[in-house]
Amino acid sequence: MDRMLANKNQRRILGMDQTEFSIFMRRYGIGIVMLGMIIILAVVSPTFRKPNNIISILLQVSINGILALGMVFVITAGGIDLSIGSMLALTSVIVGVMLDSTGNIALTCVVAVAATTLFGFINGLLVAKFNMFPFVVTLATQLVIRGVAYIVSGGYAASLANAAFKNIGNGKVFDVIPIPVVILFVIAIIAFIIMHWTRFGRYIYAVGGNVHSATASGVNVFWTRTFSFAIMGFCAGVAGLIMTSRIAATQPNIGVGYETDAIAACVIGGTSFSGGIATIPGTMIGIGIIGLIYNGMNLIGIDSYMQTITKGLLIIGAVMLDLFMNKRK
Repeated sequence: MDRMLANKNQRRILGMDQTEFSIFMRRYGIGIVMLGMIIILAVVSPTFRKPNNIISILLQVSINGILALGMVFVITAGGIDLSIGSMLALTSVIVGVMLDSTGNIALTCVVAVAATTLFGFINGLLVAKFNMFPFVVTLATQLVIRGVAYIVSGGYAASLANAAFKNIGNGKVFDVIPIPVVILFVIAIIAFIIMHWTRFGRYIYAVGGNVHSATASGVNVFWTRTFSFAIMGFCAGVAGLIMTSRIAATQPNIGVGYETDAIAACVIGGTSFSGGIATIPGTMIGIGIIGLIYNGMNLIGIDSYMQTITKGLLIIGAVMLDLFMNKRK
C-alpha cells in the first residue's frame, strides 16, 4: 500500500514537473534560442557586435516584421494569408500612379494602405461569410491582386523621383535609427495592446482556440475573422510603402515569397498553426531570429542556400515543438 502511494505521488510530482517545464518552454524557450544565437554570433564574429550591424539587422527585418505582426492576428484566429506578397506589389504600383498624378505623399500613403486593407477585408469576408478555407481563398486572391497590380502599372516598373517619399524607407530619426525600424516598433506596440489588452484581442484567441465555444460565449466570429484579415491588409500596405520607398521604384513583381518569412516569424515565435496561441513578444523574437539567420550566416560566410535550409528546419522544429506542447496540455 505504501509503495502504491509512493508511486502515485512520484507520478504526480513528475507530472507537475513536466507541466511546469512545458509552460516554461512555451514562454521562454524561443527567447533562450535567440539568446544562444546572439552569444554564438558575438563570439564567432566581432563585426556582429558593432552597433551599426545591430541597426542593420533591424532595418533588414522591418518589412517582414510588419508583415508578421499582421499575420499573427490571422493565424491566431485560425486562418492564414498567402496574398500579402501581391499586396506589396499593389501598394508599389498605386504609389507610382498617385505620386505621378497628385504629388501628395500623405494622400498617396492613405490610398495605397486603404487598397490593401480593403483586399484584406475581402479575404476576411470570403473566409468568414462562406466558411471557405483561408488557404484557398488567399491563394486565389494572391493571383487576383497581382493581376490588378500588373493592370494598374501596365506591366512596367518605374523609378521614383520624389525625394520626400524616398525618405520614408531611407531616412533616420535623430540620424541614428532608421524610420522603418521606428515604424516596426510602433506597430508592435499597437499590436501588443490590441492582442493582449482589448476585447477584440480576447475574441481573436477565443475564435482560434475553439470557434464553437467562442460562438456559444457570444463572440462575433464573423467580424473577428474579417477584421483579422483587414489588419493583415493594413500591415501589408504599410510594409509596401516602406519597400517601395527603399527601392525607389514601383514594380508589379515585388513581394514574391514574402508570406513565407512572415509565417515563419510567427511560427518560430510560438504562434500555433491550430490557432488560439500567440504572443506579440514571441512574434518579435521570431522576427529577430530570422534576421540573425540572414545576418549571422552572411558574416560567417555561409552559403545563402544554407540560410533557406536553416529557416525551413526552424519552421519544422517550431511546429513539432507546438505539437509536443499541445500533447502535454
